[in-house]
Amino acid sequence: MLTLKTNPYEMCFLICLNITIYNILKHFVSFKVNCSKPDQPSLLAALRPVFDLRAIRPVMNQTTHTAITMYFTLYGILGVVCSWWTSEFTRWDPVQCGMSNISVPKENIWLPDIVINEFMEENKAPSVPYIYLYSDGRVHDALPLRVVSSCNLDIYAFPFDIQNCSLTFNSYIYYSIELNIILGRDTELMTTFSKDVMTTMGEWALVDITAQKIEKSDKLGLYPDMLAFYIRVQRRSIMYVVTLLLPSCFLITLDLFSFLLPPESTDRSSFKMTIIFGYTVFLLIMNDLLPITGNTIPLINVFFSLCLVLMVASLLETIFITNILINSSDFSPVPRWIRMLVLNFLGCLVCMPRRREKPKGSGTETLTELKSLSRVLQAVRCEIEQQQKGQQSSEEWIQVGFIIDRLLFGLYIVFISVSFITIIILWVISCSQ
Repeated sequence: MLTLKTNPYEMCFLICLNITIYNILKHFVSFKVNCSKPDQPSLLAALRPVFDLRAIRPVMNQTTHTAITMYFTLYGILGVVCSWWTSEFTRWDPVQCGMSNISVPKENIWLPDIVINEFMEENKAPSVPYIYLYSDGRVHDALPLRVVSSCNLDIYAFPFDIQNCSLTFNSYIYYSIELNIILGRDTELMTTFSKDVMTTMGEWALVDITAQKIEKSDKLGLYPDMLAFYIRVQRRSIMYVVTLLLPSCFLITLDLFSFLLPPESTDRSSFKMTIIFGYTVFLLIMNDLLPITGNTIPLINVFFSLCLVLMVASLLETIFITNILINSSDFSPVPRWIRMLVLNFLGCLVCMPRRREKPKGSGTETLTELKSLSRVLQAVRCEIEQQQKGQQSSEEWIQVGFIIDRLLFGLYIVFISVSFITIIILWVISCSQ
């Protein structure tokens, strides 16, 4: 069974290992015990000399290799290590002794010292005090095992990431000239069995299990023989999509449609500030669901930062446009280059052509009449001219503000679309590797 913590540097494995250990003898030597009676006490009495040899490897010739064949099956909660090996010291006639197997305390028999290199904590699973001996020399040990292992996580594609963790088995004392570890079951079959017996539906789903024999260049064999298993697990992303990605998309969409509010109204600014505040609170609440960053920055962090930047940028744009629309009457006339670039070119680009100037009509006639009057009315004429110029300038600045608002709205849509599509493509590429 496999359980993975979200910590990017530690993963907790709860594993059921079925390890079949047996002896392949280069030279056949038979060691057989004889029973006085076909009952269990007689068999135990006959095995007492064997129990005295529990401190040594059960082979008649110490140059004989002990080949260990192992495989494991991943379960959901707790694993049981099932070990099989052959002892040359514990063979008997099942007819003479009356039974083909017997259970004895573990301290009476030799046990292989197979360890997991990635073991990080003490095994806290309950222990089994007995072991089975068979008449043909086989020894069967069943031990619950909780393996807490450590491995580095690549969280770039979080929450659509696939992690690859390893478990390396080897002897702690015996060299490869004494003890060999070989793969005892096809890895595809191991993967199939593991998926069939997985009982928990946690954060991780098993993808596959592969194995590799770690070879050394030492020809003398003075190194522990190693067999590594690689476990690929995929994070179940539905919870993170529902709790993180969808709310962010909803808020950024709400900010996008806020451009439909009248830009000259202060309601748009208040609305956008409320969205930014709510999104900030949302990120603080959901911070515990985000992975601790290591050497790489997760794409989801980039996604959240991009959403926040877009919201702040839209608020700044709203403040700028509102300032233009409200204070346009106090500005100087629109420069010619702004009139040509914004009113003529960009206005047509965003489908907001330049507004026609109001006909001067009676104002022109009045001005003509005033020109024919005495110099006393000259001040009135100048005042009217200034009012007309100020009104025209204010209308042009208002039109500039509307055009810029419409242009930035379009750029906002394009930037959101391109950014989100790029992030989705990167997620897909990372998951497919």
